[in-house]
Amino acid sequence: MKHAVTGILSGALMLAASQALAADDVTLQLKWVTQAQFAGYYVAKDQGFYEEEDLNVEIKPGGPDIAPVQVLAGGGADVMVDWLPSALAAREKGVPVVNIAQPFARSGLTMVCRKETGIEKPEDFKGKTLGTWFFGNEYPLYSWLSKLDLPRDGSENGVTIQKIGFNVDPLLQKQADCITAMTYNEYWQVIDAGLSEDDIVVFNYTDEGVATLEDGLYVLEDKLQDPEFVDKMARFVKASMKGWMWAKDNPDEAALIVLDNDATGAQTEKHQKRMTREIAKLLGDSPTLDEAAYQQTVDTLLQGGSDPVITKEPEGAFTHDISNKAM
Repeated sequence: MKHAVTGILSGALMLAASQALAADDVTLQLKWVTQAQFAGYYVAKDQGFYEEEDLNVEIKPGGPDIAPVQVLAGGGADVMVDWLPSALAAREKGVPVVNIAQPFARSGLTMVCRKETGIEKPEDFKGKTLGTWFFGNEYPLYSWLSKLDLPRDGSENGVTIQKIGFNVDPLLQKQADCITAMTYNEYWQVIDAGLSEDDIVVFNYTDEGVATLEDGLYVLEDKLQDPEFVDKMARFVKASMKGWMWAKDNPDEAALIVLDNDATGAQTEKHQKRMTREIAKLLGDSPTLDEAAYQQTVDTLLQGGSDPVITKEPEGAFTHDISNKAM
């Protein structure tokens, strides 16, 4: 009997120890498909940086029909990668998302047009068809069009908005006069498809004064009341930034890690290696949200005339607590 009791006690102690050592689960919802845009997270997982912080991280790819905000609100993820315009619009509509870290300090968003359409300046968008992604990705464009006083009604004095997927076919097939494109992705798809720099006109959102913050990390506000969740997110941000710095220093190796995680097989080594280098140009040195850049985004979104993306100054839309704790 003594041996049986001892066995039960040792078993209970082993179970308690294993539970104490068990890694905390974190589910990350990406904004888009598996690609080097998210290299830092895949690197952090592959190189064991999450494991070092006692985290078991599941990375969920996004896509043209996946809205990260909806996934987060529905409990399908603990944290999401999203653009600030989408997050602020969601917050104003009642989904209390909060920015906890901002790895990307600069915008990579552009509008690429075929030169043969006669478009030379943004005012020439009038009467044209513009392709954009939806599920929150359209907000920077909508804000820009409002600033240009161009309605999205398909009229001669406005523009026609076309929903596009994650390729550049609408531009190549002349279904759209212009399409939204990232400096690190779709721009190069256009070039690789055979169009030269002389065939296109590129408008950079930063140059046009309508840049907004992209690829931040967001959680639901009520979760921040839980000290254990805050601690878990701080460890997640710390390990993720370590992954980003590793990817920045080792772009080719990081690209191969991304390819290893691409279940679709759609990505190519050449494109991902180039993307990793372009992404590095957008990264900040710290995960802490820059409040001046945040305010510029807010001001841009509020400048929508009769159709602004947000209608009032947000409150409580970001916190430095987690990024400060992480670093």
